[in-house]
Amino acid sequence: MTVGDVMTTAVLSVGPDTSFREVATTLFAGAVRAVPVLDTEQRLLGVISEADLLAGAEQPEPTGWRHRPRHTGRPGPHHRHGTTAAELMSAPAVTIAPTATVAVAARTMRERSLSWLPVTDEDGRMVGVLGRSDLLAVFLRDDATIRAEVVDGVLAGMLLVDPARVAVEVTDGVVTLTGQLDTRTDAVLAAQFVERLDGVVEVVDRLTWETDARPSDLDVAHLY
Repeated sequence: MTVGDVMTTAVLSVGPDTSFREVATTLFAGAVRAVPVLDTEQRLLGVISEADLLAGAEQPEPTGWRHRPRHTGRPGPHHRHGTTAAELMSAPAVTIAPTATVAVAARTMRERSLSWLPVTDEDGRMVGVLGRSDLLAVFLRDDATIRAEVVDGVLAGMLLVDPARVAVEVTDGVVTLTGQLDTRTDAVLAAQFVERLDGVVEVVDRLTWETDARPSDLDVAHLY
């Protein structure tokens, strides 16, 4: 499953000239914590979040006259001020392509400690957003659908194995495989392929095998 399959396409956004107040209103009214900043051609310029707004609202603490430092001509501590989205946004933003797998997106979000990702095409145009709730939707596939994919897609389709040789049970996304296959390689691949199916939470592997390898595999190994 790809990012494009599960992303949200109805996206709240602001322009680079959107005012501080308008950005705050958009975040509050939309009940979101961040919005993308787009130009007129829907290209992503950056992201503005609640944290960016708070940083923009930061004011230096007033200094009492008794403690006022002597002017030295050097600038004081930097405070990030801005009145528009372009001045307040964080850029460049971490993005993901719609063709990326859900697994890659989840890994990116975890490694970058992000709760959502802007989804952009090859020209940098915004086509959607991917949030944690979108990723969780992958695991909402019902057990019957998952079982059918294991039997028809993995066993019969990919491994060319008679599905009758393997008992497949699926409960709340946990797949139990019980049976005997021809080789150890077949058994290992079956478990690995099933583990990678969308919606599979865990694989309980109870597969056995008749031999470690096919005779033809042994013959090829001898050549090397």
